[in-house]
Amino acid sequence: MTAKPRKPSSLVDTRTAYCGDNLDQLRKLPDACVDLIYIDPPFNSNRNYEIFWGETKEKRAFDDRNESTQAYIDFMRPRCVEMARVLKSKGSFYYHCDWHASHYVKVMLDRILGENSFINEIVWAYESGGRAISHFHRKHDVLFLYSPSANTKAYTFNGKDVAIPRGRCEWCGSTLLKWNNLKKNVDEKGRIYRTINSAGKLYRYYDDEPVIPGDVWHISHLQQKDPERLGYPTQKPLALLDRIIKTSTNANDIVLDAFCGCGTALVAAQNLGRQWIGIDISPTACRVMAKRLRDVCGLQEDETLWKSGRGFVVRDLPWTEKQLRAIPPFEFENWAVIALGGIPNKAQVGDMGIDGRIYPVSSMPTKSGKIAGELDFMNVWYPIQVKQKDKAGRPDIDLFAAAMMREKRAKGFFVSFEFTSDALREVDAFYRRERLVIVPLTVREILEKSIAGKPA
Repeated sequence: MTAKPRKPSSLVDTRTAYCGDNLDQLRKLPDACVDLIYIDPPFNSNRNYEIFWGETKEKRAFDDRNESTQAYIDFMRPRCVEMARVLKSKGSFYYHCDWHASHYVKVMLDRILGENSFINEIVWAYESGGRAISHFHRKHDVLFLYSPSANTKAYTFNGKDVAIPRGRCEWCGSTLLKWNNLKKNVDEKGRIYRTINSAGKLYRYYDDEPVIPGDVWHISHLQQKDPERLGYPTQKPLALLDRIIKTSTNANDIVLDAFCGCGTALVAAQNLGRQWIGIDISPTACRVMAKRLRDVCGLQEDETLWKSGRGFVVRDLPWTEKQLRAIPPFEFENWAVIALGGIPNKAQVGDMGIDGRIYPVSSMPTKSGKIAGELDFMNVWYPIQVKQKDKAGRPDIDLFAAAMMREKRAKGFFVSFEFTSDALREVDAFYRRERLVIVPLTVREILEKSIAGKPA
């Protein structure tokens, strides 16, 4: 019989994601309760990222909205103070940023965590993306690594767990050239080694001996066709988070990502047998993260299973009609589409009456990739239209009906808070005329999970 996973802490709930301002949630956590903190907050880049799912209105949720570097630091400082408080004395803190404000961030972290707590400035180097013609290509991010126990070196550092074979990309440049030019020797066991003279001392290095990476990490950026890629604007590769978590935690340690976005750190932690806590302000990001945990990790989102140590939960998502009326329209659209099990449309600006698509289970590909049939290339789908209004009327239904006929769809779903009597009559009339089905769904029905009885 498999033993029930032990609860790693009597003070905090893990395998839990919170939707909301991370400052509020961090203040609820007790002191010294987390083993590893990784954050990838919005950079102070003064520009718009490639937006989530390619949908222009979503930019408002993921833009760097800080008007100045000072505003960015003012935003991050109280959050970093709280994270320093919840970090264990032997824990590690990784702050992921880029060239826009990294120097200001370093000064801020030195003041909060202490200069003596600084361990490494890690450069994540990659070659993907465009090429500049007016300056050197900006092809790296920076990760600052701190620990309260940096002086005593008591922090967790499993360097051997992430060691790489000598000669791979991180053992490169002139170092690799010199290494290849050194004379090869064979020891008494027949193993090949090279002798290096350093400060008058001879050191023996074996060709097959893995080496701990340096502070420049050559890990590929996610490419457009990567199966791992979700379309999230600042998504980081799992390989990057795997290295961080393997290095700085042990089994069942607690990992906190206070800007968890699409959940890369949470997925890596779950796959590596660590506990985790995630926080993000975007309901859309939280739902995508939850779906990723289900699909990639096979972890069920279920309160009962979570209590028994086998599932996970997402807390504080908008769950009342009042809350859903108050969130931005693009968030409401994404909430409704994802709640129905659909995929938000890639072009909701000029979306021609379609906010998302539902793919029937029978049409789902067994493998990912274009050859197997990615969702974008499948023709079996149902359109979804969402209106954040008190009552959708007949004109709304007419526009959706026209979109269904244009796309030659036999069935579609329309979501609103309520529908006028004219709108419901037009739904029936449309079916009688065209034999095409529009399923009207109210927000209340979705919240109460009562859509199962709707006509198929």
